[in-house]
Amino acid sequence: MNSPSQKFNRVWWTLLAAPLLSLVLIVIASVYFGVVTQGQNVDAIPQLVADSAPYQLVALQIWLLLIFIKSMKRDGLSWKDIGWKFQEGQQLWREILIGAVPGVGIALLYFYILTPLLTSLQKIWDYVPAGSVLTTLGSAIIPFAIADVLLAPFVEESIYRGYGLTRLLGKFSQPAAIALSIFFFGILHWTGGFWYILLVGIVAGGSFAWLRISRKNIIAPFAAHLALNIVETIFIVMAFQA
Repeated sequence: MNSPSQKFNRVWWTLLAAPLLSLVLIVIASVYFGVVTQGQNVDAIPQLVADSAPYQLVALQIWLLLIFIKSMKRDGLSWKDIGWKFQEGQQLWREILIGAVPGVGIALLYFYILTPLLTSLQKIWDYVPAGSVLTTLGSAIIPFAIADVLLAPFVEESIYRGYGLTRLLGKFSQPAAIALSIFFFGILHWTGGFWYILLVGIVAGGSFAWLRISRKNIIAPFAAHLALNIVETIFIVMAFQA
């Protein structure tokens, strides 16, 4: 039988899995393209790795889902335990609407206001080139859409606002638990750069955490995340068709 400390250590590892695994996938992609090019075009490898980012995202989401299910099973938690349920008087359509409206709002805010600000800040300093996030994500639309729309809202909400936030609330105060969930959700997106970590963590992660706490379910933050990612995918498709 696992001790309480062992069970809680699993929470940390589950929340840290995404940034660690994304690094592993980048290394694997780098080695793969190094073998494919037979080391004859080393300068092209970074771009090949960047172009494969949507495929890496699909692999990452599937990997995270398996880790999350294993953690849930070992901790003896059910889907209802982490928020996949309604409270008394709640209705599915209303929870979806409550989540989707701010999700679309965040998406519009991101593309029309925050993205230009992000690019400006990246020009001052960042560890990724300014404006590289959308270019990288849009290099392969179909796998990106699979990862961003079909997988990410469900997988990430289940991990960060479901399993993770539920367990953190049992250990820390509500402000501390929310802050930790924001931090871990931010570093999930570390490949987008320092400012992107802050943007996604605070704006999206903070909003989703607030929905989770206020609605006492994951349906609302899931709907917000899904709406945000659908709009994001549409914008990226339009940008690459322009």
